[in-house]
Amino acid sequence: MKSGNSAAIKKLFNTIAPSYDRLNDVLSLGLHRQWKRQVVRSLKPVPGEIWLDLCCGTGDIALELSRHVRPKGRVIGLDTAAVPLKLARERQRRQPWLPVTFNQGDALATKLPSRSVDGIVMAYGLRNLTDPAMGLREMHRLLKPSGRAGVLDLNRLISSTAAAIFQRFYFRQLVVPVAAAIGLGDEYAYLERSLQRFPVGTDQEAMANTAGFSKSQHRSMAGGQMGLLLLHA
Repeated sequence: MKSGNSAAIKKLFNTIAPSYDRLNDVLSLGLHRQWKRQVVRSLKPVPGEIWLDLCCGTGDIALELSRHVRPKGRVIGLDTAAVPLKLARERQRRQPWLPVTFNQGDALATKLPSRSVDGIVMAYGLRNLTDPAMGLREMHRLLKPSGRAGVLDLNRLISSTAAAIFQRFYFRQLVVPVAAAIGLGDEYAYLERSLQRFPVGTDQEAMANTAGFSKSQHRSMAGGQMGLLLLHA
């Protein structure tokens, strides 16, 4: 599958959704939940705010955000793929006191009003957009003047470094074989390929500045394997 192909991405996430959370737990030893909570803490959501989780998947971050903004705030989860959204809604129904709704939509053209949200999170989504720069522009359009955003994703590493060697080993010797054991080897082989076109941290900062953000900072996480782009409108 070609990275950035929107129809193929939608099909991929519809396919892997039933196994996505379980595989993430196995492949990250449960640490992906800690990383997501760390992103939320970094952005400091407070009660009464309106937040948007773009490329929300099965709803991990949207549900976590909703715990911080209740009782008078709310969270919107948006994703292009229907199956992850179905699972997210099922999770929300088990916690009906959480102020979150899940909608199907395009992160590049959300159709939401300009300057309508206090904060935005996107986890493992920017890398899969057909136009990451356009995605950042849409995020900036949606944020209130005092708004902030966080983009969590894999890091594209310099190929000769120890971190990059470990990353290749991890993808090829752990991720793909484990996924292949449940029939999803081809789908998870896409992860490594998707990084080939993904901007490095400094380029993400430059893209964000061009998109109109007043401040952008890219931080490494998880020994350099992950990156968090923090943005201020």
